[in-house]
Amino acid sequence: MTVDVAQRLRVHVVADEPGDRAALLDLLGRAGVGVADPPEPSPPTVVLAVADTVDAALAAYRLACPAGERPLLVVADAFTPAGVRRAIRSGVDAMLRRAEVTPAQLLAAVQSARYGEGRLPYEILIRLLSRAIEAGPVTEAGPPVPLTARQTMVLNLMAEGHGNAAIARVLLCSEHTVKNVIYDLMARLQVRNRAHAVARAVRAGLI
Repeated sequence: MTVDVAQRLRVHVVADEPGDRAALLDLLGRAGVGVADPPEPSPPTVVLAVADTVDAALAAYRLACPAGERPLLVVADAFTPAGVRRAIRSGVDAMLRRAEVTPAQLLAAVQSARYGEGRLPYEILIRLLSRAIEAGPVTEAGPPVPLTARQTMVLNLMAEGHGNAAIARVLLCSEHTVKNVIYDLMARLQVRNRAHAVARAVRAGLI
């Protein structure tokens, strides 16, 4: 991402602890991202909520922005599948683990939140998708176009970082078949990447 793109992004930081806010403001400055205080209506300011847990970050966001309806990035220490599901259903666009945040990661997450692309911690992707597989196929209460068992398995393997060849070996099929499954999966969920796929599945009740 170019510096010019970074400078067009604006972030408003909310935190329970002043030290947490100062640390994130420093990282944003090093990433070349501007700060908006208060949030600006146009273009929409990304709100960055930082706390120990996802739920605490959501609470801080609601206090600072009671009207909601702003792109939201959560930075927290603890992530649980239940907390992540609640966050996604509450409209969180991206999440990062605080201990692993670098200026580059923060910049990418701010951009993901700004454009609604979705970004989740790697291990949470795996745990969410594993639970979806254990739960089995969705019922009529699930998404309008439910995923097949094979599509769900491919989604899980993609989240673990496997390429098409490895996925084909696990599923005992050809790479061509895997490519077709991925194409259909992304088309059904109308997504651009793995994190976005998981977020869409959560909102639809699949996970």
